[in-house]
Amino acid sequence: MRAFNRTGTGRISMYQHEMALSGKRLFFIRGLYIYTVIAIGTLIVWRTGIRGPFADPAANCGWFWLSLGVASAGALVRVITSGFAALGTSGRAKVAAEAAELNTTGPYSLVRNPLYVGRILNFTGLAMLTGSWVYGALVFLLAILVYERISVYEEDYLRSKFGEAHAAWAKDVPALLPRLHGWVKPKYPFWWKRMIWREQNKLFLLATAVALYAFARAGFDPAAVPAWQVPWYYAYGALVVIRFAIGGLKMGGFFKELS
Repeated sequence: MRAFNRTGTGRISMYQHEMALSGKRLFFIRGLYIYTVIAIGTLIVWRTGIRGPFADPAANCGWFWLSLGVASAGALVRVITSGFAALGTSGRAKVAAEAAELNTTGPYSLVRNPLYVGRILNFTGLAMLTGSWVYGALVFLLAILVYERISVYEEDYLRSKFGEAHAAWAKDVPALLPRLHGWVKPKYPFWWKRMIWREQNKLFLLATAVALYAFARAGFDPAAVPAWQVPWYYAYGALVVIRFAIGGLKMGGFFKELS
């Protein structure tokens, strides 16, 4: 205890260790978060019927487009990151962190965890689309807490594997708040096939959230759906077909080499 009080390094190390342990547990179940956000959001919309935090319909329409923009910006960050990232990195790892090499170029030259920045924005936008600013704020804060811990766990792994290379990169590049300078040209070309393999489900879930929330506002009654929304439901149905077609290609091994 005296050693902790004298230098403080023991206290910091213990704190980081606890963060890494909780991050490891959260890492295992991180794939469930987006489904939880959408499920709770659908319940909120169904029970409240709200379209936004304002009394003015025009302002609520602006809130919808702002929310969709935040969610789409998060998805775009992930699309760009996944397309440029090196093979064998932990974007889709489920059991434990993995990295065949250290990503330091492209989006990784601005922030060490661009995929998690994308998820925080995406989840926040999905929550805002319910029309509840309270739910949006809660999801934003919880997402930061969750992904801060997951990033500590992953960086412990990267530090142990890449040593000085990781230290040199982490010294100047922030963990979750991107810097506005220092862009380094991506090491690899953009891989469309790999991006589709990694991110198509996230994009599909964004469309699913918009459709579900709209249907919930109609009380899940097809007869209560406004006529102007019907074509959008047909478009969503076509998207479902495309989604399952991509799933069939994945099962057939079309994307097998793009881990």
